Amino acid sequence: MSFELKPDMHPRLSMTPDGVSEYTFSNLYLFRERYNYRVSWVPDKTFIISGEREGKKFFMTPCAVPGHGVLTELFNTHDYWKGISDSVLDPQRIHLEQWGIEVTEDRDNFDYLYLRTDLAELSGKKYHKKRNLVNAFINSYKYEERPLTRELVPQALEVLDRWRADKGTDGDYTAAKEALELFEDLNMRGAMYYVDGKPAGWCLGESLAKGRMFAIHFEKGIDEYKGIYQFINQAFAAALPRYYTHINREQDLGEEGLRQAKMTYRPSGFVRKYLGKRL
Repeated sequence: MSFELKPDMHPRLSMTPDGVSEYTFSNLYLFRERYNYRVSWVPDKTFIISGEREGKKFFMTPCAVPGHGVLTELFNTHDYWKGISDSVLDPQRIHLEQWGIEVTEDRDNFDYLYLRTDLAELSGKKYHKKRNLVNAFINSYKYEERPLTRELVPQALEVLDRWRADKGTDGDYTAAKEALELFEDLNMRGAMYYVDGKPAGWCLGESLAKGRMFAIHFEKGIDEYKGIYQFINQAFAAALPRYYTHINREQDLGEEGLRQAKMTYRPSGFVRKYLGKRL
């Protein structure tokens, strides 16, 4: 999974209709070492991304089902088929059953979808608590929002280092650091947030689903500023161009606390994903 693949992969992946957060060149590239990604190509059909997680090998087919023969070969060398989207699955569901492939929902990896206007406006009773936190932040601090530029990256890295120290774990530190360093080359956009003139948070993401959706890949803040994450969430949604109708805030990976937090923002829907296994 090298940067030289971007001219081939980025245009095709950006046109996939579902908005699967993993299926962008930047996401695959930034997590290439964590999952040991390898890429191959079925001409005029789909990329095949091969990876490893928790000692199991998986493959992903972002653009289409590759065909019975190729699938048979893939299942001979992999444990399961991951991240199957609705647009890939629906035309071939009957064939997959005939080929002895069982497909099930992968709820832990569903992406959470929100209307951009809901996150930007936080109107109504359902967002009462979120709105209060944002208002408390606004009333407590002198804040500033700036579009992320190359010149601001060192300040974003300061926040990232502080985030890692406060959390006491690396988490997605390596990918987030590289994302900041390469965000222009990866066609990503983001924003920096300041409190009392000091760097306090940032977020970074990109367009997907043919430009209708914006995915938030990274969001980091300094916890001592109460409400910083709620403020970043609201402010960035408000600053995005209106042609983005939905914001994709990725999956919860089965973590109960994260699932509850994502549900409190009242998702308008999900980007569903499925697992395939050979019977």
